[in-house]
Amino acid sequence: MAQLHHLPLLLLFLSAAAATSTGGAHEAHISAVVAENGLAFAKDVLIGEAVRSLTPLRLPGVEKAVRVPFLGGVRVAASNITLFHLDVGDNSTVYPGDSGLVVVASGITANISMHWSYRYDSWLFPIEITDSGTASILVQGMEVGITMVIKNSNGSLDLSVSQCGCYVKDLVISLDGGASWFYQGFINAFEDHIKAAVEKAIPENIIEGAGKLDSFLQDLPRTVNLDDVAALNMTFVNDPQYGNSSIEFDINGLITSAVAKTTNLQKHPHLSLSCGGASKMLLLSLDEDVFNSALDVYFKAGSMHWVVDKVPEQSLLNTASWKFIIPRLYWNYPNDDMLLNISMASAPMIRIASEKIGATINADMIIDVVDGKETVPVACISVVVSASGTVETSDNKVYGRVGLDDFSLALKWSKIGNIHMSLIQGVIRVFLNTVCMPYLNSRLGNGLILPVVHGFTLQDVYILTSAKQLTLCSDVTYTNASSLASSALL
Repeated sequence: MAQLHHLPLLLLFLSAAAATSTGGAHEAHISAVVAENGLAFAKDVLIGEAVRSLTPLRLPGVEKAVRVPFLGGVRVAASNITLFHLDVGDNSTVYPGDSGLVVVASGITANISMHWSYRYDSWLFPIEITDSGTASILVQGMEVGITMVIKNSNGSLDLSVSQCGCYVKDLVISLDGGASWFYQGFINAFEDHIKAAVEKAIPENIIEGAGKLDSFLQDLPRTVNLDDVAALNMTFVNDPQYGNSSIEFDINGLITSAVAKTTNLQKHPHLSLSCGGASKMLLLSLDEDVFNSALDVYFKAGSMHWVVDKVPEQSLLNTASWKFIIPRLYWNYPNDDMLLNISMASAPMIRIASEKIGATINADMIIDVVDGKETVPVACISVVVSASGTVETSDNKVYGRVGLDDFSLALKWSKIGNIHMSLIQGVIRVFLNTVCMPYLNSRLGNGLILPVVHGFTLQDVYILTSAKQLTLCSDVTYTNASSLASSALL
């Protein structure tokens, strides 16, 4: 079969089956929309991470002095106050506000443990009396709200908290140990302190966690190397777009040279995404310029080169099979083997339309004759191919299939006299259909894994095509219980 010298040649057909000159440098070519279901999922993940980071939470202790008739001065203290359990339940909402993303969780319950003690002196007793024990505290009706602002900061995402508050409705304090039944009234004096401590500590810790998430967003790579030739420009373009129940993030998304520097971009056109009416968490749109930029990079790097030395009808790669079609080829090189040296004459072009993805490939096919130990180029034929393909998904993989639509031939130069293209057109058609297409489809059948953030898995992915756009619609599941701050882009 055909020998592939460089994998990027396959990208041409991967792009054609998966998905003019490239668009402006200051435009977005990939858009990701987090829909209402996706925001709810993200909210649940962030709340879960927040609960894990907040528990256990140590609160400041307190000591008070009170005077009690007949007993005198009593000093009561609460220490080792620890919030060790939070239950948010299902009473939480998320929605885009005027100035940012608003998350509100209400009806939260929490459990707190603490150590209590007291001591007092009385004129009735010449000695100091002490007692101590533990207490369990049930926090009821707690509400937490946070407004997060996400902005574009020189091509990266900057996350900050504009508002964050916590309100505790009620506490139920139960004492254990010692003469706890007698001192219950004294300990209830700590209720205001514990409420205030919870209402202060939780927002502080949430803001601290948001700072870690901001650091994670700042550390997201500006470019992702696809190999040693090409890199994906991951620069964010402008601020996120807030809809009624969704957020859209726009990314430059063009493929550049792996050694080129990424420029910072600011302006972009709004990309309207739709998922055919389906309710999905994530919508990812790729402009056809993304694929064309990739092909342009590989073309300029000289990576689109294919040498064919084996075909199903191997006799076709011997001059003897051509003695009646190209007589001078056989006369000059009788019974010699041949190679087809194929390279791109220009960067291929991808065209995405509704329910169809097309590609135009302009290639030069040089006929080489193996004359003893020497390889002699004898003719060059220009081959312009029109192909189309479809894309399917399964799990986290994208699969494609490509087929030949049409082609044209033109002789560029020849050392073996004039070659009538009409005489070889049938053979070239057979070659394209029996060698090129099956070979490429066998590679496309292996699938291409979709990149995701570590700990997340795409689920029920399907693909829609529209004018100049390919849109992936997906739900998302979260499988990693570790901190988001340790996540990495695969």
